[in-house]
Amino acid sequence: MRKFQRNSTLFSDRPKYKSIGLARVSVASQSIDAQVLALKGEGCCVVFQEVISTRYKNVQRPQLIEALKALQENDELVVAKLDRLGRTQLEVVSLLYQLHQEGKHVRTLDGLVNTRVLGNVANALIGCLLGLSELERSLIQEKTLESIQHRRETGGNLGGRPKTNNEKQGLVIRLRNEGCSYRSIRKQTGLALSTIRRIIVDKDLVDS
Repeated sequence: MRKFQRNSTLFSDRPKYKSIGLARVSVASQSIDAQVLALKGEGCCVVFQEVISTRYKNVQRPQLIEALKALQENDELVVAKLDRLGRTQLEVVSLLYQLHQEGKHVRTLDGLVNTRVLGNVANALIGCLLGLSELERSLIQEKTLESIQHRRETGGNLGGRPKTNNEKQGLVIRLRNEGCSYRSIRKQTGLALSTIRRIIVDKDLVDS
């Protein structure tokens, strides 16, 4: 009788939810194995893996979509860090908000986020982060559009700085599409980080 009670207690202590892992790297030269092993070590019953550039939006990430489909209410999505969930702050926080509204949770291995542990506080925190992200995006877009308009009015001359030629602009876009980081692009092109960001943001606005 005692043995049955002891086993029953152990069984009741098991989590009544699934942990779904998502591992991502942006280029094939990066190893994804460490993330996979860490996620499995944290009890993930399945780990979805993807090698995909950060230029792709979440709706263009097949493995992320499959991981989200595998989640049921009260399950948790486990990632190494928050930046595995999206390419921008707004995209990450929007996904956190979506999952929270569906009764699903997110946990990061670095200990930064665990929406299950946060409980009711998670809703207020995610709402605050979402508002800040939308404000940041709005300000960046406004400044970028003002910059574009100014360059058009001045023939591309901003404060006397030389205009980046089309060949280098094309090189920046190509390297970014291949998954290169801003620092790697700077090293290969010799351009300032601010110039690289401007070229990439300008292209995103034109494509959107």
